[in-house]
Amino acid sequence: MTLFDILDILGTIAFAISGALSAMNRRLDLFGIFIIAFVTAIGGGTLRDVLIGATPVSWMHNTLNMYLIGGVAGLSIIFRNKLDYLKKSVFLFDTIGLGIFTIIGVEAGIQTKLDPIFCIALGAMTGCFGGVIRDILCNEIPVIFRKEIYATASIAGGICFMILYSLKAPINIIYITTTLLIIVIRLLVVKFQISLPLFTVRNQKN
Repeated sequence: MTLFDILDILGTIAFAISGALSAMNRRLDLFGIFIIAFVTAIGGGTLRDVLIGATPVSWMHNTLNMYLIGGVAGLSIIFRNKLDYLKKSVFLFDTIGLGIFTIIGVEAGIQTKLDPIFCIALGAMTGCFGGVIRDILCNEIPVIFRKEIYATASIAGGICFMILYSLKAPINIIYITTTLLIIVIRLLVVKFQISLPLFTVRNQKN
């Protein structure tokens, strides 16, 4: 098993936990918790595979993902009272998933021989789209559309990946560096409350 495979499993676990915790925060039933965990974990990868024409999508080729997501969701329910401050837990696991799934998306773009800018975009979509589906189903404004820096961190990681790749750095170093960069950016912007500017339209009086 390669480092890439390990990161893929860790990303799936992180996003599944993130989805399950979000569902429990919204007081969804057992079925709802499993559905939110599932779509959070596979949403970004599904979009990625559809865009590059890799169908059937990757999770349909490996039943391990189904059992993994189901098991993680079940454990999240069992140990929900051990996970203090659920919102902080959601943030942590969501951040880890974002970092790992971004590199998976960029790597898929490279393997498909896409232009670097599309590889970076594919990485951002893979990292962010599962969270978008999760937030929409949980009746929340997706974090990617709020002032909090989210997709920007993913894009920064994708750029880092492509720079290191062009410099022919060892692939495992690229994976680890890119993932850590995204996680660190997310932690710093939240800790110091850094955000992108908001724009509104002034109401016109007749």
